[in-house]
Amino acid sequence: TMTSMDLEKLKMTGAGRALAVLTSGGDAQGMNAAVRAVTRMGIYVGAQVYLIHEGYQGLVEGGEHIKLAHWHSVTNIIQQGGTVIGSARCKAFPTRDGRLAAAFNLVKRGITNLCVCGGDGSLTGANVFRSEWSGLLAELAQKGRITEATAQLHDHLNIVGLVGSIDNDFCGTDMTIGADSALHRIMEIVDAITTTAQRSAPSLAAPGDTQPLRLVDHHSVDHQRTFVLEVMGRHCGYLALVSALASGADWLFIPEAPPKEGWEDRMCSRLEGSRSRGSRLNIIIVAEGAIDDEGKAISSNYIKDLVVDRLGYDTRVTVLGHVQRGGIPSAFDRILSSKLGVEAVVALMEASPNTPACVIGLSGNQAVRLPLMECVEMVRCFLGYGSPPPPPPFHPVQSNHTMAILNVGAPAAGMNAAIRSAVRVAIAHGHKVYAVSDGFQGLATGVSEMTWHSVAGWTGQGGSLLGTKRTLPSAFMEKIVETISKFGISALLVIGGFEAYEGVLQLFESRGRFDELCIPMCVIPATISNNVPGTDFSLGADTAVNAAMEGCDTIKQSASGTKRRVFVVETMGGYCGYLATCTGFAVGADAAYIFEDPFTIKDLKTNVEHLKEKMKKDVQRGLILRNEKANQHYTTEFIHQLYSAEGQGVFDSRINVLGHLQQGGAPSPFDRNFATKLGVKAVQWLSDRMNENYRQGEDNREWYPSALKPSTDLIHLITCPSTWWFNLRPMLKMLAKYQTSFTQSAVKGGYWFKYCSVM
Repeated sequence: TMTSMDLEKLKMTGAGRALAVLTSGGDAQGMNAAVRAVTRMGIYVGAQVYLIHEGYQGLVEGGEHIKLAHWHSVTNIIQQGGTVIGSARCKAFPTRDGRLAAAFNLVKRGITNLCVCGGDGSLTGANVFRSEWSGLLAELAQKGRITEATAQLHDHLNIVGLVGSIDNDFCGTDMTIGADSALHRIMEIVDAITTTAQRSAPSLAAPGDTQPLRLVDHHSVDHQRTFVLEVMGRHCGYLALVSALASGADWLFIPEAPPKEGWEDRMCSRLEGSRSRGSRLNIIIVAEGAIDDEGKAISSNYIKDLVVDRLGYDTRVTVLGHVQRGGIPSAFDRILSSKLGVEAVVALMEASPNTPACVIGLSGNQAVRLPLMECVEMVRCFLGYGSPPPPPPFHPVQSNHTMAILNVGAPAAGMNAAIRSAVRVAIAHGHKVYAVSDGFQGLATGVSEMTWHSVAGWTGQGGSLLGTKRTLPSAFMEKIVETISKFGISALLVIGGFEAYEGVLQLFESRGRFDELCIPMCVIPATISNNVPGTDFSLGADTAVNAAMEGCDTIKQSASGTKRRVFVVETMGGYCGYLATCTGFAVGADAAYIFEDPFTIKDLKTNVEHLKEKMKKDVQRGLILRNEKANQHYTTEFIHQLYSAEGQGVFDSRINVLGHLQQGGAPSPFDRNFATKLGVKAVQWLSDRMNENYRQGEDNREWYPSALKPSTDLIHLITCPSTWWFNLRPMLKMLAKYQTSFTQSAVKGGYWFKYCSVM
């Protein structure tokens, strides 16, 4: 991970060198963020940076297609979809003459470092270009187009690839640029379609009533509707699979898992079963490359006709097409592209003649370098290998176990998706499942039974349909124990933030008094602040960053065509700087003030001077983010007044408090998926514990040492920052041309260096 000290060491290491960046193939959201990061990181290390317009076509044609970039060449592009430098299919580059022209256009500008953002075809072409480079220069010298000295001076070409593909179909990286944004577009369409046949919301039974939750439907189930959605994915079913998980689809077709003979009967039976359980809506998702086990294409229209002919349902086909490539990039894609772009420049600066071409991928939350051609060959191998073996069939079982599920703390997007997943997996395991309204306080008054259909349609719902409170169990301990005993609850699943952690800890510590509490308990982290220990992400955090990012995009846009203006924007997060940092990184903020990274009046003054200089260079707007509890004295209003006073005559200042918009809205695809996985994992763990004949009175302390670590600050409710997001801050400052010494920043350290040193 890039630290302040790393950045300081890299400064001016590229002096006297030149690099270029191009985007090729199908465009993907996030490419502009990558271009911005490569450009500014290249300038930061002292290199000359060129933007190649229209992909390989521009590389071959040269001239005005290859332009020297400066810092402001990439201002205000991070939020734009597509690619501002263009992308074009090029028939000339695959030929020797085309590559010869491309080599000439690069070498005459002294460019020997090339960053290519595209799919496997674009990256393969780049590697061929690199392997032929010395031969191309020799031919140019032989023809007298360049001198022998020039050929010797630039005798090798360094290549680094960034994978831009909405299909997420490249081996070696967890995610490709554009895939998350494409999922956002798909889920927006799915949510819009779902509302056309959505029944009214479920009503919970009264506390203490063990009757199942019932969905009130004022419409006739005779009007059954089925939607067939075709998404992109000729060879890769990632978009279709994740969309199906995130939408709770009834059936899925992907090229990697062709359905066996007789699938038509099984699918229609499944759709009829859904109707018999009261559902008025069926969703079928099909990847464009879906095939059966004989290799025959399964089209969306064939599926539609099948449903109409056999079931008579009102069926519609929606082909999303290039809608999936459009729109603004998500926060994830902006952050991913920026991180990979910075690492690409570092890789180019460190490359030698013997260094093979590499691609920058994502492993967990870290940017990693991978051998380019090995990754490409792995992609080709998988595409030609055939379908993977099917998973073993799941046979429903019966158990004598009972599980209760509750939400604790503030609502967070993804809570409902986690509940849906947990309820259905628990029922599939044969457990009886109870819902608890209003957190631990509700557990003290009673529970209501959940059925399979109780949670239909919950995946895309924001907030907490069960209700939630911050109240801890200590005030209701005896009544909670009564409820657990009365309903025979043998496991507890708690979804929430720090209050959930503290509440389960209180129950754990009360086991000595109450044998009924000696049951397995599991916490699923859910808080937009992303401040709880033991996880890189908590449910709701990704949705909150996207909400804050979209708010900041709108705020920035409001300054277009007006006088110069600086916006001071306050984010939520308590004392945790995750939201402010990641939002600032995603929107290209000039600064992001957080509690964990202390700042002084000197830092504020530096930022004011930075913005004054920036505004003098025809930049229309500035953006400053502040975490709501970043500093007791330097409040959001104080910073706004400071900027207003110091910026007089250059810019004016406005204040914006994003507030609870960060907590609302439909969950992002990431949070829906993450919630689904966590729900499955939690129930599997609880089932294993219950099936091990978890005995009353048994004191199981396995989870305790890792739950609340010594570095957890229970006063400010934050944990020692995960390096993946805290170390975004040096890159955020560099990409904003923050006027500071990274050496001083590293020496000064932050709150956590001081806090952890006294633990």
